[in-house]
Amino acid sequence: MSDINKLRDKIDRITFDVIRLLKERNDVAKEIGNLKNNLGIGVTNEERENQLRTRVLALCREIGLDEKTAMMMLNFLLNESVKIQSVDKPTHMAVFLKAKKLESEGKKIIHMEVGEPDFLPPEIVHTALSEVYSKGYTKYGDSRGMSDFRDALAKHIVKKFGTATSAQNILVSPGARFSVFLAISSLLNPGNEIMIIEPAWPAYRDNALNSGVKVRTIHTTLESKWEPKIEDIKNTINENTRMLVLNYPNNPTGKILPINLQDQIMELVMKNNLYVLSDEIYSSYANKPWKSILTYGYNKSIVTQSFSKSHAMTGFRIGYAISSPEIIDKMSKLQALALTNVSEPIQYVAMKALEADITNNTRTIKNRLEIILKKAKTMKLDFVEPDGAMYLFAKVIQENFDSIDFTNRLLDRGVAIAPGEGFGNYQGFVRISACQPEDTLNQGMQIIEEGLKTR
Repeated sequence: MSDINKLRDKIDRITFDVIRLLKERNDVAKEIGNLKNNLGIGVTNEERENQLRTRVLALCREIGLDEKTAMMMLNFLLNESVKIQSVDKPTHMAVFLKAKKLESEGKKIIHMEVGEPDFLPPEIVHTALSEVYSKGYTKYGDSRGMSDFRDALAKHIVKKFGTATSAQNILVSPGARFSVFLAISSLLNPGNEIMIIEPAWPAYRDNALNSGVKVRTIHTTLESKWEPKIEDIKNTINENTRMLVLNYPNNPTGKILPINLQDQIMELVMKNNLYVLSDEIYSSYANKPWKSILTYGYNKSIVTQSFSKSHAMTGFRIGYAISSPEIIDKMSKLQALALTNVSEPIQYVAMKALEADITNNTRTIKNRLEIILKKAKTMKLDFVEPDGAMYLFAKVIQENFDSIDFTNRLLDRGVAIAPGEGFGNYQGFVRISACQPEDTLNQGMQIIEEGLKTR
């Protein structure tokens, strides 16, 4: 026993040394983060991380350490650095909250920072809200969602996408965001890697970091028309890779992938037996041919949808996921743990909303995007016209342009837009939302133009 105790004392000392070194490493990461912030440099640097991986693998071979264990530890350390350096990272929601605070103080704000349609939900939603009490939709329910609602969703999916779908393939969630959280948290483990094509909605990265999952970024550019290179995806895949996130039509660029490129990506995903999480909540706002991931019939795909954008029901917090019964079962168990079930009254309202004709919503947003694009073409902005969604993601053609400073100054002028940094390493970009009435959009674009001239 004395030998065991000596070894236990030794392993304790090593553990304490590791903890002290972790503290020291985190302190240095914080200093680096401050310098990056001052220099306008993005948080993540794939090239730098890849260099470090190569050196760590070489060290593993030198000292005889299992490479998989080392890679999981490295991913943990890199995630810690990203979290430390992302604490004050600006996002569209940070701007939104600042704008709401200014409004509470009496200042008028034109909201062009969030994708929240200003028009009302379909009239049938109004009627359904008055029916829930008398119809008895007030109880606990299945964590996957009400059976009649999931049946209705399955029929809707079959009609819209022509894919075989049943209630067993569907999970109702409080917004598509929660479906994203459930998919990442229930299917991936700490140390696993997830690939995200940027620019991207920040929730994918944030959910992965929350679960201890390492984010590997596939960077796309304005010059390449926001199309990822298949070689970049292929070269990023390794034994720790578990999932690829797709989001088309894309937030923030509005990009829709060429069908042949999407086919190549899915072929690569299936070849490597990866999960694919496809966020398709802007599909009703596609302005060119678009193909749902559901059409591939891949059993490791998870598609998320929502009523927020299509039916202008952002505050109702209702969305859903479509996947194989096995994946839905895993996600529903975590959902049951977190919130029992989604509100029955809201599920009933959403079920009735499926009956509504929302083509006018699509037409309205398309017309509003055209207003923004027409004005943007006369300004110092460089962009690719969006294929869908409800945003313009543009680069400001000005030397040393600081989008964070600019968005803050625009708030003082009464206009809220989103800085590009919130969607990846896109300093100098801004995202402008087309969710306001035409006169308001024209006024907002005029203020943005004046702000650029008086910079």
